Amino acid sequence: MKQRKALSIFFALFLFPYLINAQETKKKEAYEFEFVKELKTTPIKNQASSGTCWSFATTSFVETELIRMGKGEHILSPMFNVRYTYPLKAEKFMRYNGTSNFGMGGQAHDVIDVIKEQGFIPEEIYNGMNINEEKHNHGEMDAVVKAIVDAVNKNRGGKLTPRWKEVFESTLNIYLGIPPKDFNYKGKTYTPKSFVESLGFNSNDYVELTSYSHHPFYTKFDLEIPDNWSNGQYYNVPVDELVKIIDNAILNGYSVAWDGDVSEKSFDNKKCVATIPEEEKTTANETKKDSINVETPVKEKLVTQQMRQETFDNRETTDDHLMHITGLAKNLNNSAKFYYTKNSWGTKDRKYGGYWYLSEPYVRLKTIAVMIHKDALPKEIKEKLGITN
Repeated sequence: MKQRKALSIFFALFLFPYLINAQETKKKEAYEFEFVKELKTTPIKNQASSGTCWSFATTSFVETELIRMGKGEHILSPMFNVRYTYPLKAEKFMRYNGTSNFGMGGQAHDVIDVIKEQGFIPEEIYNGMNINEEKHNHGEMDAVVKAIVDAVNKNRGGKLTPRWKEVFESTLNIYLGIPPKDFNYKGKTYTPKSFVESLGFNSNDYVELTSYSHHPFYTKFDLEIPDNWSNGQYYNVPVDELVKIIDNAILNGYSVAWDGDVSEKSFDNKKCVATIPEEEKTTANETKKDSINVETPVKEKLVTQQMRQETFDNRETTDDHLMHITGLAKNLNNSAKFYYTKNSWGTKDRKYGGYWYLSEPYVRLKTIAVMIHKDALPKEIKEKLGITN
């Protein structure tokens, strides 16, 4: 009896208050999400120590398109795109005498361009880890291929020979592996191109859009960001219509490849939520990120077209990262709209299993560009852009 009484006293004094506090803490959680629409997609991948988000995000987008088309789930190789894109960057770097951008970054259309010219391939056939790594690690490879093009560009002999291309290609093959000309997959033999044809994927069905007022709306232009090394053309629409396009796509079963800025302190790696706080108060002992109120949903800025343009012009908005929007959600605490966004940073220690929730103000301000299937465009916007089929 004495032991039971002692335990009861211990529970009342110590454990019960702790449980009450835990329940109150749970109630104070600022972000509790409910899906408005969630699209079926493929598992999260991990780009690890590589700057190839553009390929991971767009490969996920293509995989999800195949699911939408009723072609089943196929896990495709992001490194196949990387392997065939690097030589194109190198050749352009040489033709521009070292003044064009050469690096690990890229854009969504780079993947589509590879599919047009080379096809695609399952990851189980070509994973791009030729020296038995457990994760992608491109630090050494990127340094080596950059050194090759720099050295050849500065060639004091004045005349380039075709041999530098062979050296460059061989280096990629050493690190990433030689892409197979044909392969066996699910009991059939394909080439990368015939595999695309067998699944009915049409590269011409995809368009990229942005929203900046230094070019006329409803026209196409070469978006001035370093990773648009291949001078891809983007349709330009007002930001209200850009948001309408994204929403229309998701609600009608089309996912969205998203390119934007994730360098903001409010792109919270711990909470896996991205917002544009109206106020960011700090004390001497805390950062802006720490100061966000975790007990209530943060009040966000009203993002205008002018604000988008200013932050792009003054480089507050930078082209950092590509991800993949696969759903719409609302915060149950204030009904605010969020975009359920698939990242390529793995799942370990990620609150939502590798996904982020981007608020509408964040998407309005920090989106650089998106890629969608052209049929995901609202009819009236499609007509304004002159897209007829």
